[in-house]
Amino acid sequence: MRILVGCEMTYDFQYPTTLIAMLNVHSSRFSDLERPDYILTMPSVPLEGYRDSFGNWCTRLVAPAGLLTLKTDTVVRDHSENEAPPDTAATEAFASMLPTDTLLFLIGSRYCETDRLSNIAWELFGSLSPGWSRVQAICDYVHDRITFGYEHSRATRTAAEVFEEQRGVCRDYAHLAITFCRCLNIPARYCTGYVSDIGLPLPHSPGDFAAWMEVFLGGRWHTFDPRNNSPRIGRILIAYGRDAADVPLTLTFGPNSLVNFVVTTEEAPAIAN
Repeated sequence: MRILVGCEMTYDFQYPTTLIAMLNVHSSRFSDLERPDYILTMPSVPLEGYRDSFGNWCTRLVAPAGLLTLKTDTVVRDHSENEAPPDTAATEAFASMLPTDTLLFLIGSRYCETDRLSNIAWELFGSLSPGWSRVQAICDYVHDRITFGYEHSRATRTAAEVFEEQRGVCRDYAHLAITFCRCLNIPARYCTGYVSDIGLPLPHSPGDFAAWMEVFLGGRWHTFDPRNNSPRIGRILIAYGRDAADVPLTLTFGPNSLVNFVVTTEEAPAIAN
């Protein structure tokens, strides 16, 4: 299956402003790209690429005063089926046995306050069998507890506030589930990227970016999606970090307004033989 993904964002800046964009498909999917997903800007400005401390690809630029448009797109070759079936035999590891590069994902972070939710996590899930089934129980709980709605979006909402308010968007679902996992000594990291509606009944909502989590079980990272809580076709990673603060789509260092935002994630026509 060929999936067209991309985005176009237009900002209005009051002054020349530094901007960091994290919009390129993650390096783990490079071999699936039919063409490079270069970032284009209008007007044209110099771009500097680099990798952050998590290995995500970032682009730095200085936006001129006035309107600036960022645009990128590519076609990703993807399996025309849902994600791999769950590895229900995947087990948890004691913290003392975890690889050192996973330990960062046990610690509280900007949006994931393990100190505030630790007692609640152990009361809700501490008696469950460790491993895949316990993480899935966390996802089921978060999926059922939180009411989804774009009107509920708030950039400052933390996991503890999600738990209390019982509403949010996909990043809020991910933050709460990640925090519960970390409280139980299960490494969990925040992921952002594209998730398509391919294979789902029509009508589909407009394309958008999405958030989910990866959890370290059985010696490797596994994908869990507490917002959708079901396998999807065309999940395409852009970046991962401790939480949304590590992987903003754009980070701007000055006042601005977002005046246009379009995301594309849809099945592309097959190439004729």
